[in-house]
Amino acid sequence: MSTIVVSPKQISELRARTGAGMMDSKAALQEAGGDMDKAAEILRKKGIAKAETRGGRTASQGLVVISAENLGTDLAMIELDCETDFVARTEGFIHMARELGVHAASQAPLGVHPGSALDGQTFGNSTVGESVKELSGKTGEATTLKRVAHFRQEQGSVQGYLHHNSQVGVLIELSGTPGEVLDALGRELALHIASTDPLAISEADLPVETVEREKRIAEEQVSAEGKPEAIRPKIVAGKVRKFIAERTLLGQPFVKDDSKTAGDLIQEASKSLGAPVKVNRFARFKVGEA
Repeated sequence: MSTIVVSPKQISELRARTGAGMMDSKAALQEAGGDMDKAAEILRKKGIAKAETRGGRTASQGLVVISAENLGTDLAMIELDCETDFVARTEGFIHMARELGVHAASQAPLGVHPGSALDGQTFGNSTVGESVKELSGKTGEATTLKRVAHFRQEQGSVQGYLHHNSQVGVLIELSGTPGEVLDALGRELALHIASTDPLAISEADLPVETVEREKRIAEEQVSAEGKPEAIRPKIVAGKVRKFIAERTLLGQPFVKDDSKTAGDLIQEASKSLGAPVKVNRFARFKVGEA
């Protein structure tokens, strides 16, 4: 049987996505016939790869910007990408990113969307899409409004966190009794999400296929370890529970105090307010992630 030829770019992408070494990544891609998702799963089963994050890295640079239409209840976030860090730090690029953030806060549809959702909207004397193309022409680099998020919650709180380098941003929407307690919780959770990158709010929000994949990986690992047949299901269930706790917001140890979970913080706020607090949704943008 002929060996599948994989490119250095594929190997590099898989390495960035899984943390595996070059030769392990190459072998996994060949075994998977070049399928990136299958190769990542192969590495996980062999215990070579780290737990997968939301998406693989790309070669892009850029900025994340958060803007407020109404501070505390209505926020928007955009990611503007280019090819090099040099361009991302130029005055023209920074100005465009900020202006697009302001535009998104008033004009972007609610939810999380590809940046192309704004392309046809009026922006100054042209459109968003035309303005981004014009900037690309000036810089000589491919420039893309990659994605946009816009959350609004009048009966609760919308908070954000932007890392100091403008490479990671988070929006979070909470429902509950408006006020400083809820706002402070939102700020803490936004910072936590920036650090821990949860895949979902709770187990119920995780795609079934994600949980099933983790179960398959755990079964392969337990089998390879030669554990007694009778105790394998219990070990597999424990591994899956650990994955769910680590990759869902409510189950994660709070980044500032790992003696409690993010879910515990929400329960404490609910008790303080005398009414339930709920995380409705969140968005996390990191420059260079798919």
